Amino acid sequence: MRRQLILTLLAAASLTLSGCGREKNYDNPQISEADRAQAAEQHPMILAEFGGVYEGPEARYVAALGEKIAGAAGVSGACTFTMVNTDVVNAFAVPGCYIYITRGLFAIVNSEAELASVLGHEIGHIVAEHSERRQRRAMFSGLGAALIGAVTGSERLAAIAGGAAQLYTLGYSRKQEFESDNLGIRYLAAAGYDPYAAADMLDALGDHEQLQATSTGRDDATSIPGWARTHPLAEDRVERAIAEAEEEGHPRGSLPEREEPYFAQVDDLLFGDDPEQGFVLGRRFAHPTMRISFEAPPGFSLTNTPRAVLISGPDNVRGEFGGGRLPRDGLEGYTGAILSEVLGNESVQVQPGEAVRTRVNGVAALIVPVMAQTREGQVQVTIAAYAGPDGEAYHFLMLSPAGGNAGGVESLFGSFRFLSPADVASLRPRRIEVVTARARDTLQSLAARMAYDDFKLERFLTLNGRERNQPVRPGEKLKIVVFG
Repeated sequence: MRRQLILTLLAAASLTLSGCGREKNYDNPQISEADRAQAAEQHPMILAEFGGVYEGPEARYVAALGEKIAGAAGVSGACTFTMVNTDVVNAFAVPGCYIYITRGLFAIVNSEAELASVLGHEIGHIVAEHSERRQRRAMFSGLGAALIGAVTGSERLAAIAGGAAQLYTLGYSRKQEFESDNLGIRYLAAAGYDPYAAADMLDALGDHEQLQATSTGRDDATSIPGWARTHPLAEDRVERAIAEAEEEGHPRGSLPEREEPYFAQVDDLLFGDDPEQGFVLGRRFAHPTMRISFEAPPGFSLTNTPRAVLISGPDNVRGEFGGGRLPRDGLEGYTGAILSEVLGNESVQVQPGEAVRTRVNGVAALIVPVMAQTREGQVQVTIAAYAGPDGEAYHFLMLSPAGGNAGGVESLFGSFRFLSPADVASLRPRRIEVVTARARDTLQSLAARMAYDDFKLERFLTLNGRERNQPVRPGEKLKIVVFG
């Protein structure tokens, strides 16, 4: 991580110099080999942060469609399209034309044209060089995290303080969004798709963000990164997208949206969390294989990644939950190894607090507080470790500013528990099932089949881009979420 931060900072400085005075060329865009090489180097780290690659025919479908839109943009063969295995609804691009779209976003589109509009929008950011400028801004805004990592010698502490993910979840300006919207709509029409699909997609993304805020009971700004925060949904973007589509000179519906190919691909798609990474259920995390669970306090949010569960709370409280093998010297050795990795730099002044041995829900636990003095100021680092029944160990590693309000952390530590067989059996993956509406089907009857205990109708409407006053037509394809 430290090496990558230094490399990216150097690259950012290089981009700043090479970009001075350069005019954009939308009709003959160029993707430099240097940007491609840097993107290829970053690619494995981005995947590690965002859930890994989602393999299968859906990913090949995204790549093929992306190449079609890249051809319309004049960058055929110069882009790499990857589907990421996370239910977060997001898409982003990095210099070098590496385009990422999440499994969660793939699930909420409702036609090939809508999916193409997202890919075209991201290519627009590359062609207009927005991603280069955003990456430079992200790097310098993330210098606090980089300094923590450099001073403590800890990749993990830097990741918790800011993380590589920050580089790709920083919002664009409204001007950049409008510019990329316009380019994406141009590419959409040039590739033979209904350009009005872009406005429909923006509507769908806004509905999804509203559902997320409502169903989780969280303020929208504290929820996990999503497309509407990395690509701000200004109120007039939909109207502007419609006006831009009209400028293309194709009446609505005169070009196809191609729903059938999309529905053929989305059928049986994994929906929600991947069981191999555990389940984030609101503020609760549960892992059926590890048989463990914990719950974050109100105001906290959880983000599931292959490496760890990332924890974010009020007042800049950050942390992660992970696990490993319990060494021969028990929890003391386990926490000592983590502290050695996190605070193993001789230049860091460490003031260890009193370690507390306790039991949490019947599980042996050790809580170790440490105050670290860095150039950025004092940082409170607390580890809560738990001994598993078969030689495993689990831990929270929490980071907070010294003297700040770390309220809720003790509640988090006290929520760790092992699951019963009944609890494990209840943790089932969800998948999308594409159904053909029958004459007697209604919005309510189809929503009742959704594999959720709450917000069934709202989830169904959002998944299908529907309004409450839009009746079901016999024979049309619709998506529901089922256990499977």
